[in-house]
Amino acid sequence: MTSHSTSYTPNLLLNAMLGDDLALLKPHFARIELEREQTLVIADEPIKHIYFPEGGIASVVSDMPDTGPCEIGIFGCEGMSGISAILGSETTPNKTFMQVDGTTALRIKLVHLREAIGQSPTLLPVLLKYVHTMMVQLAHTAVTNAHHRMEARLARWLLMCHDRVQGNEIELTHRFMSTMITAQRSGVTVTLHILEGGGAIRSTRGLVTILNRDRLEEIAGDAYGSPEAEYRRLIAPFGRSAD
Repeated sequence: MTSHSTSYTPNLLLNAMLGDDLALLKPHFARIELEREQTLVIADEPIKHIYFPEGGIASVVSDMPDTGPCEIGIFGCEGMSGISAILGSETTPNKTFMQVDGTTALRIKLVHLREAIGQSPTLLPVLLKYVHTMMVQLAHTAVTNAHHRMEARLARWLLMCHDRVQGNEIELTHRFMSTMITAQRSGVTVTLHILEGGGAIRSTRGLVTILNRDRLEEIAGDAYGSPEAEYRRLIAPFGRSAD
């Protein structure tokens, strides 16, 4: 059995694979540019490609006819799109698109990924561990939205975004943030002012700068941390808390 692969890509999930498993995938990868609002998974349509982002933030959104869109999960260089296909379903009612761009992804056709899974007994278990961490994140989102105040919910999502970008600046519009925490834009504006008043962030048009991460974690409380710890336990070091 070969050692784990390194340095081929910034994607943590790919780097957590055994070298032989990644070698099965490499001939089928295409490195592509990702743009803001680029769709990676179309709701209720067959998934043809799987994306492994090398940066940026992708958003998984549930869009209900009467209530509108609600973000239920995010991922970046630690993950992949189309996890429903790993579980055997080629469609999902949820849309996935890029929320923060400026990076690349390794894209592979689903048929080629499945062929590689069929050739290796060790590839699928790694992918399923990631699926598990996403399920933990989705469940944590539901609990957070049900039990935490808006300040904690927004602090949590800003921390999650901070984990997935370089530096302390995050390009996020109020529209995106209102979808992220299931709130009206006016409520987002008020909450941003509260976080600014506490010295945790600075918010300008389309940009949030993290000034004091410790303070942001204090505001988030137990709304943040469990899914990230699960990823670190099962796959690889991840997030600012892993430094």
